Amino acid sequence: MSDSVTFRGQVRRWDESKPGGLAVVDIPADLVGALGGRRQYRVEGSLNGAAFGGSTMLVAGGGFAVGVSKAALKSAGADVGDEVELAIAPAG
Repeated sequence: MSDSVTFRGQVRRWDESKPGGLAVVDIPADLVGALGGRRQYRVEGSLNGAAFGGSTMLVAGGGFAVGVSKAALKSAGADVGDEVELAIAPAG
């Protein structure tokens, strides 16, 4: 089983051409292996201390990110452009 990882990152839009679209936080490359590798899966943990659940996704060019819902951002008191702290692990 993979371990939990903690990191800080900036909330950004998945697609900058869609202002109301999906928000994501990029996962640092050195933490991807600890989460279970670069593939899509559900994660759970906290976002700025608030309970959080989301899904990882592959980013073009070799990156890796976790999707952050509007509800999760609201619970965490955060918005697109803010730096947040995540503590996540694969769900299950």
